[in-house]
Amino acid sequence: MAGTGQVVTRFAPSPTGYLHIGGARTALFNYLYARHFGGRFLLRIEDTDRARSTEAAVAAILDGMAWLGLDADEPPVMQFERAPRHAAVARGLLDAGDAYRCYATAEELTAMREGQRAAKQPQRYDGRWRDRTDAPDLPFVIRFRAPRDGSVTIADRVQGEVTVANAELDDMVLLRSDGTPTYMLAVVVDDEDMGVTHVIRGDDHLNNAFRQLALIRAAGFREPVYAHVPLIHGPDGAKLSKRHGAMAVDEYRDTLGLLPEAVNNYLLRLGWGHGDEEFIDRERAVALFDLGGVGRGPARFDVRKLENVNGHYLRLADDARLVALVTPRIEAALGGPFDPAPLVALMGELKLRAKDLNELADATLFLFRARPLAMDEKAAKLLASAPDGILRDAALALGQTGDWSAPALEAAVKTLAEARELGLGKIAQPLRAAVTGTSTSPGLFDVLAVLGRNETLGRIEDASRQTEGQAA
Repeated sequence: MAGTGQVVTRFAPSPTGYLHIGGARTALFNYLYARHFGGRFLLRIEDTDRARSTEAAVAAILDGMAWLGLDADEPPVMQFERAPRHAAVARGLLDAGDAYRCYATAEELTAMREGQRAAKQPQRYDGRWRDRTDAPDLPFVIRFRAPRDGSVTIADRVQGEVTVANAELDDMVLLRSDGTPTYMLAVVVDDEDMGVTHVIRGDDHLNNAFRQLALIRAAGFREPVYAHVPLIHGPDGAKLSKRHGAMAVDEYRDTLGLLPEAVNNYLLRLGWGHGDEEFIDRERAVALFDLGGVGRGPARFDVRKLENVNGHYLRLADDARLVALVTPRIEAALGGPFDPAPLVALMGELKLRAKDLNELADATLFLFRARPLAMDEKAAKLLASAPDGILRDAALALGQTGDWSAPALEAAVKTLAEARELGLGKIAQPLRAAVTGTSTSPGLFDVLAVLGRNETLGRIEDASRQTEGQAA
């Protein structure tokens, strides 16, 4: 897995929970940066927390990545499987004098921290075993011998130059007393072995970067380019949470009914921009993406803006693909399978009025409902205010039409409107209500053509009886 001089990025989620929207954006930025420079994008599952890591979470991460089209160039690296390599590096640092054994007990460390807290001092390991040479017969951890003097500067591609005094960095644990590696060690070793050249991640990891860079230098590893991206906040400026609409990536697909290209586009624009361009597809995103476009301020997540972006991509989506995507939702609403022919015929118009797959599915249900149709409030008002006998007259005019096509049906209704000296809308609106149960739909005459002669006339008759019964 050694590097070849090309750009190599990685996404390294912990499988202790779902793939959240912030993690998805981190993955996207790493993917686009690697693709922009013709490099490689890698995936590492950081599963060293054995108590909290689950196979279900790993599966959810892989599923979310696949749905977003963020395919890694190699099979995922499972961090826990590399524990022997991590331990070997720690022992090498110990042999070189860049690490040491610490025999401090948990009780001693607790007392140390309590004393520091009482003295209002920074809570960090005090180095009590750093220069000792005795070796009691007790469990020990291996700690990194961090530099004490001077400072470390990171030329971050997003944050700019950031400097921290080495005196602020304590001697972190590399190997626990049971011989298992810590996160800080594992990340550094894995990035080296995977050939990672650019570490692009949330700015909540910036403090870790200084400790990791000191370890990288002591181990003689290559120093990566760092880019710490500001976290995503809610519309109110607070850290993004579920109350802002943040949820697992699969919920954006399954619950909200969004398209992956819309989620990708929206995530891209959360903290990165190229002029005033709002809609940027994958091909253009790869061509444009660079770290110079990432802002230093937190981006604000807005579900309504995400829905608007999704509506744009719905209108662009292939009709056959949308039919396949909404079919399970329609089947769930209807309680079983249905004939998709009307859906196929009208999808080109249906998709123009929806912002997500749920709305799209709901807008099609009138095509498959059993008679008599239930009327929504607006449809009922249209029927109640319709000119007397207009539905009966419309049924007669349509029934006499030999050619059951949209143009012929429209011509028949127009002729009726002229005969009754009415505007076309005075007939079309109650007619729409009668055959759909709603006040909005795709083009009325397209709907009539798709429903067919018998179903259309039957629905009009049902609505006419209902209206006449209410009038009586």
